[in-house]
Amino acid sequence: MLFRLNVDKKTKFVIPGEEMSQQPNEIERPTNSDQITLAGGCFWCIEAVLEMVGGVDKVESGYIGGHVANPSYEQVCSGTTGHTEAVRVTFDPGAVSLSELLEIFFNSHDPTTLNRQGPDTGSQYRSAIFYDGLQQKEIVEKHISNLTHENVWHDPIVTEVLPLATFYPAEDYHSEYFRSNPYSPYSQYIIAPKVAKFQKTFFHRLKSKISG
Repeated sequence: MLFRLNVDKKTKFVIPGEEMSQQPNEIERPTNSDQITLAGGCFWCIEAVLEMVGGVDKVESGYIGGHVANPSYEQVCSGTTGHTEAVRVTFDPGAVSLSELLEIFFNSHDPTTLNRQGPDTGSQYRSAIFYDGLQQKEIVEKHISNLTHENVWHDPIVTEVLPLATFYPAEDYHSEYFRSNPYSPYSQYIIAPKVAKFQKTFFHRLKSKISG
């Protein structure tokens, strides 16, 4: 039996027993890979785009940046835990650089809207980058500085740049949401246009093109 939840204009089907989020896990990465944690609104959107990028090995949806241990989706959606929806991206820096991932990330959401992305509003949808080490921090800050200098957007970039914090993997039903629910209203009207934009703008970065 499935229960339907309507939260922040998103309809989701939840399997009983899967309502609680997973415990935080250790950073697991293949040899010669790197990780960056990105928040740009609903993690369904960011995951759908980044999992198509050549050189990206894994994209995990989860919660980060809050003050409550092991938060559930419902708690995060309440906006009281301080967490934001985010994705932890494991990638091969020899195939795709962090700068290239940042270019795709900033092209996939609006970094000038505070605590909002489209129909999704609240601090859990804020734009943020959680860096792992000073080298990543420098690359991220330089990228944002270049975007600001180029006046890519009329409004100031409000993306937070923060040190890596505890990442709590989201409940299983969030994983690969777009792939599993391509015809849901949220997928059709919110996620699909972002995926189409990525495919058009970064055609050369698609996994099928990178792998040959």
